[in-house]
Amino acid sequence: MRGTLPTRTVALVASAALLALTACSAGSSTSPGSSPGGDQSLSVGLVAEPASLDFTTTDGAAIPQALLGNVYESLVKQDESGKIVPSLAKSWTVSPDRKTYTFDLVDNAKFSNDKPFTAADAVFSINRVKSAWTVSLKSAMDVVQEAKALSPTQLQVTLTKPSNGWLFRMTTRIGAMFSETGVSALATTPVGTGPFTFAKWNRGDSIVFERNENYWGTKPFFNQITLKYFKDPTALNNALLTGTINVIGTVQAPEALSQFTGNDKYQVIEGTTNGEVLLSFNNALPIFSDIRTRQGIRQAIDHRALLDTCFAGRGKLIGSMVPPTDPWSEDLTNVAPYDLAKAKSLLQASGAAGKTLRLRLPTLPYAISCGQVVKSQLEQAGLKVVIDQQEFPAQWLTTVFKNADYDLSIIAHVEPRDLGAVFNAKYYTRYDDPTLQQYLAAADAGDEAAQIDNMKKAARRISEQAAGDWLFLLPNLIVADKNLKGLPQNAITENFDLTRLARS
Repeated sequence: MRGTLPTRTVALVASAALLALTACSAGSSTSPGSSPGGDQSLSVGLVAEPASLDFTTTDGAAIPQALLGNVYESLVKQDESGKIVPSLAKSWTVSPDRKTYTFDLVDNAKFSNDKPFTAADAVFSINRVKSAWTVSLKSAMDVVQEAKALSPTQLQVTLTKPSNGWLFRMTTRIGAMFSETGVSALATTPVGTGPFTFAKWNRGDSIVFERNENYWGTKPFFNQITLKYFKDPTALNNALLTGTINVIGTVQAPEALSQFTGNDKYQVIEGTTNGEVLLSFNNALPIFSDIRTRQGIRQAIDHRALLDTCFAGRGKLIGSMVPPTDPWSEDLTNVAPYDLAKAKSLLQASGAAGKTLRLRLPTLPYAISCGQVVKSQLEQAGLKVVIDQQEFPAQWLTTVFKNADYDLSIIAHVEPRDLGAVFNAKYYTRYDDPTLQQYLAAADAGDEAAQIDNMKKAARRISEQAAGDWLFLLPNLIVADKNLKGLPQNAITENFDLTRLARS
């Protein structure tokens, strides 16, 4: 989850770009931008403040949203189209058996504690994911057999088996590079090689970054950027209207956009995201062991009416855990179409009708708003629903995500390609399906055609088995000062890229 969203997931699948068996890409790891603007500052309004600044031990998309790419860098990263491009690695090659990756690193990067970045730091960072990380997404590094420094600027990573997913995962938080001398206080003092350095954290209010004047690549335009956090969408909107902030990074009340669209002081950006808003089921509970209960819940939801009611019709209806920007996307919205009579029949047949379900919602505006609609629609189908709001992030992450103490929940999963991460027995969905795991394994190990084919099978499998219900895909809605440029049209990575922002 990210910004307005929460916890998360590391999907076990990857990009077709990873299948190239020869030299991948080369060149500068930073995008050309405006020259630094001197004494220039910017404030960005977001929702869902991080519970900690340490994403190695704390779940939650708000941490990499703020830090990844801005303070921490990875060997490779994604551009806005989803292509894997250089970052701290200038170029890389892949062996013919697709198990050995050799990276040529930049030779002038330094951490904010003034230590030079070398291949030894990359080895340390990769190994530390396996040995010290405690979040579930660390499993994406299990495929690594060995990482070794061939020289200060050359790294070799050997996998136990071919994996389409591994290099793609290296663009996410597990690919962040750390200094061995800079990991003693990750929860409060991040140390990275990025274009910004961490300045201060005013808990409950804001995080401040300062431009890294010793940055090895293209320096950002702004010398200071403040991320300000708002729990209330009206307060977030008012902050932009009054000049307290310059950007609404994640619009929470799309029905209020009209106050900005008709005002020439502002620009409104609307694109797409990876943010699948999931009505999650606790599949470990007996009531959900009957597929008729799960299917009945899915067919009781009028998704179009829900989207129109709780998110002003913004966003896209989807029928599984795949956004349209993924290569294996296909329209599965007709797998479980809204049919109230069918829903009632299924719930009666499974014995679920009349039962009470706890809908535990994070205190995020979209979840609270959409939760009311879900409650109403499920009660029309014969269920009883009790809403229980859980403070986000701390309470929801502990109660629902960590302890799986819930029946239903709503959360936007924003990590890229996270189908396999979300739907497995160890995740909070507690979804245990050997057939799904077979499809995911075949997708990870196969060639490009096999990957796409098996990922389509995986997406169809969780939809037909009603592993959850996909309410809609969040749009990328940003409102900002008119003279601000460099804002992303689409949000398909874990981070909010501050490095491209500039004033015209």
